[in-house]
Amino acid sequence: MHIRPIIKEDNIALAKVIREILAEHGVNRPGTVFNDPTTDALFELFQMKNSYYFVVKLENEILGGAGIYPTKGLPDGCVELVKIYLHRSGRGIGLGKQLMQLCIDKSAEFGFTSIYLETMPELSSAIGLYEKMGFCKLNKALGNSGHFACDLWMLKTMEQ
Repeated sequence: MHIRPIIKEDNIALAKVIREILAEHGVNRPGTVFNDPTTDALFELFQMKNSYYFVVKLENEILGGAGIYPTKGLPDGCVELVKIYLHRSGRGIGLGKQLMQLCIDKSAEFGFTSIYLETMPELSSAIGLYEKMGFCKLNKALGNSGHFACDLWMLKTMEQ
């Protein structure tokens, strides 16, 4: 396994993996990244200041990735954990935890004091990992992601 920063050539394969995972869990619907046009241009999206995206590859196959993004409307010092997806062949071996830790570390490096995420109950296996990594459930959304189908929100306050 190799984890590295996103490159432009990853766009097509990443979009395919993300959409396959959403379909696998039955959440390939409006209001998710399934229909978000930025899913097809992740390299370009993550050129914004204080954003970063990690890609996981096994040999020549992209298995997924995870990133942080300064979503509009978030409180000062907060960044969003975004587009964390792993193909089933990359699950259960610690890769999700490793990706999340890299995102947490990168958030701290950029000076953020909290990390927010949005998800759905259908992605229950990921929710357990989020909780293990220190994320707590919120009663309402933060920021303006535009992903109205996400109805579970979580926040992690960084250790100082």
